[in-house]
Amino acid sequence: MKNNLSREKVETLSTISKGRHRTNLLKVQEQKALAFFVQRIPEYISSDMLTAIGFMGSVITASSFILAAHINIYFLLLGVLGFAINWFGDSLDGRVAYYRNTPRKWYGFSLDITVDWITDILIGIGYMVYVGSPWYLIGYGFIVMYGWEMITTLLRYKITDKYSIDSGLFGPTEVRIFISLILVLEVFFEGSIIYSGGVICIMLFIANINDTRNLLRLADSRDITERTTKMNENK
Repeated sequence: MKNNLSREKVETLSTISKGRHRTNLLKVQEQKALAFFVQRIPEYISSDMLTAIGFMGSVITASSFILAAHINIYFLLLGVLGFAINWFGDSLDGRVAYYRNTPRKWYGFSLDITVDWITDILIGIGYMVYVGSPWYLIGYGFIVMYGWEMITTLLRYKITDKYSIDSGLFGPTEVRIFISLILVLEVFFEGSIIYSGGVICIMLFIANINDTRNLLRLADSRDITERTTKMNENK
């Protein structure tokens, strides 16, 4: 019985990981959690519904900044819940489709990128409203840096035909956890979010520079391979 369960678990992990190359720090724990959830999501909940749930989590997080700015700082803790909901919907929408053997690869890819970009904008605007002038530039920087990372991800997918959403040991899950900790810290040490937000932008900038350099190496390598292949074909 144990062997059958182990085999089933391995097959589930393999199925929901299809099409994605993960390198993030929490990839093992995350994949186990996703394997647990995909088998228990009710059939009437579709992948699109999970995408909508994830997006609502982002709306909650963005709203938490605005509520904290105008009502009470403790509303920032609502942002932690928003990130948890966002992780649930965003991480499971594609996995559920693969698990049910009903994937829409290009539709799902397009929808995921679009929703992620809108999410980035919403959270960035929420941060800008909360910190005010002149610190709102940090929120603007976050939008720019995250957008840069998204472009790099798309180009890497185009060049290598492999879809990877991680930057080394850091992926979306680690970013959500890190920002959630920053929100909690801000509740107890008001004003700290300005400095921590700046640190995030610097980290994203360094990660983007590194990822861009690696991307250019991959692009150069593919050019050499294609050029060599073409030369051999013409002989």
